[in-house]
Amino acid sequence: MGEVARTYPQGVSCWVDVEAPDVGAAAAFYGGLFGWAFDDVMPTEAPGSYLIAQLEGRDVAAIGTPASARTTAVWNTYFAVDDADAMAREIVRAGGTVVAEPADAGPGGRAAAGRDSQGAGFALWQARRRLGAQVVNVPGSWNFSNLRTGDLPAAKEYYERLFGWRYLDLGESVEHLIAVDGYGDHLAATSDPGIRERQAGFPAGFADVIGAVQPAAPGEQPHWQVVLTVASRDESIARALELGATVLSTTETPWAAHADLEDPQGALLTLSEFLAG
Repeated sequence: MGEVARTYPQGVSCWVDVEAPDVGAAAAFYGGLFGWAFDDVMPTEAPGSYLIAQLEGRDVAAIGTPASARTTAVWNTYFAVDDADAMAREIVRAGGTVVAEPADAGPGGRAAAGRDSQGAGFALWQARRRLGAQVVNVPGSWNFSNLRTGDLPAAKEYYERLFGWRYLDLGESVEHLIAVDGYGDHLAATSDPGIRERQAGFPAGFADVIGAVQPAAPGEQPHWQVVLTVASRDESIARALELGATVLSTTETPWAAHADLEDPQGALLTLSEFLAG
């Protein structure tokens, strides 16, 4: 029996990609850092490239040509929706702005992009052929995307209106975990049947968590920060430096060691090493 495809209910972060002015250089960097292989799915007659990054033949992320004439790279986070057109209208009703109207992305799905009430950019994905990331939470793959913002209450209210999110407050933590009702049940019934047993000692509701809302640092613009899993933070930092990245900061929590990086073309990302027990 083959592996069950990973699917994403509405409101769950489902995909990440990086827009890079030099797609080839970005592929060399991320391939060298995470061991990704690439498949360009852009039609030959279309301008630009869209490289699907894979681990062991399964989709993990992508690198694409920027939609505009930007000079720095940026990571994007996509949220699953049932109807991209309807949810694009909800972006505005909730107090945000649409920056890219809904459009088909070939047979893979339909996408739109917006900014929330604080200015953080994000995208919507109505899946068809491409369901979203098929490998997550293992070294070399995407872990979470976390919203960094200067106004946590306003940001939380915006996404609660848009997606119906709820938030888990872990007491002394400055971040609030984002939860999508029923997501843990969805995972248990589909691609992750052992999730309940594996998370037996975790806080109630943790199986529904898709990320966190975190306070932005002074001068940091609101944005969705992509977090990628690594086996060793320190070894990955050393490799990233060899490949031309800049290390911005390192932090530790009881469960993970993190490093914030800027890639050679200016995109921000976080490396995360899970610390067992």
